[in-house]
Amino acid sequence: MGGLFSKNHFDVKGKTVLITGASEGMGKSVAIQLAQKGADIIIVARNIPKLEAALAEIQSAAADQTTQRFKYISADMAAEEGTVHVVAEATAWNNGTTPDIVWCIAGSSYPSLFLDTPPGKARQLMDVNYWSCWDMSQAIMREWLAPSPEPPSNSSESQPPSTKGGVRRHLIFTSSVAAFYSVAGYASYSPSKAAIKSLSDTLAQEVLLYGEEVKIHTIFPGTIASPGNVTENLTKPDITHILEESDPVLTPDEVALKAIQGLEKGEYLVTVGLLGSAMRACAWGGSRRNGRVLDTLFTWIISIVWLFIGPQLDGQVTAFRRKHGHPSTYAKKV
Repeated sequence: MGGLFSKNHFDVKGKTVLITGASEGMGKSVAIQLAQKGADIIIVARNIPKLEAALAEIQSAAADQTTQRFKYISADMAAEEGTVHVVAEATAWNNGTTPDIVWCIAGSSYPSLFLDTPPGKARQLMDVNYWSCWDMSQAIMREWLAPSPEPPSNSSESQPPSTKGGVRRHLIFTSSVAAFYSVAGYASYSPSKAAIKSLSDTLAQEVLLYGEEVKIHTIFPGTIASPGNVTENLTKPDITHILEESDPVLTPDEVALKAIQGLEKGEYLVTVGLLGSAMRACAWGGSRRNGRVLDTLFTWIISIVWLFIGPQLDGQVTAFRRKHGHPSTYAKKV
């Protein structure tokens, strides 16, 4: 009954949504599902042919193809000034109004053992995964949180400046369950995703200085059956495959659906499955809970369960070493 009457905290009908990394995988699925809910969509990626093909799919899924609008922007989100140009182009296309929702999904992974990771790869992933979120956050929030024009000097009003618009906006990051608990093979990837969570926690508090108009959220998917995952598996160490055996592989559509459902419930840290929720429970720390009582109770339960899970995973690594020897003897992956 609660589900029947609960408020939708993420109503996108008639809103303009900008999504990065949306030419394929999770990003494209999110764009399609939000178009089905009545949103105007702007997708961002580098590859123009993929963008054109994705936009055609998104437009065909629209709730109302006569009124909804769609656009793609080709940009490298890892470039330092790329996000500023994206926000400017999106705003110009949107009749001078900034997008109502920005969802950062662009990202990359290169699984490998720490000593086998190519020089510069970790910095590259930090650029793609973390700095792209930082840059986009600054570019869009400088617009969203700019103070409204002051009233004329002869006005009797004496209210403090407020942010312009008075419309609820959402900034959504996409991290990974690896930000909660990482395993061998993700040394170059997990820190960049954990940094996103830290940024999210900071901004969720800092936006309170400006009022209640901007909500921060972060999504934590696990393994997604996407083109990116196919590429990751080319370099993924065998031990990483073993440690991930309990991680269910979800389709991009499933991940998008669960993520959107979490946003509609008003959740802050959004997971897309039970395993992700368990990992989140062990890593809440000082982060805002989605539900203070239930999340705290779940945390207590999982903290006991993890007394057994952690040693089990460590034991798998030790068993792998005993069977396969020193990592310097492993066959190198491309």
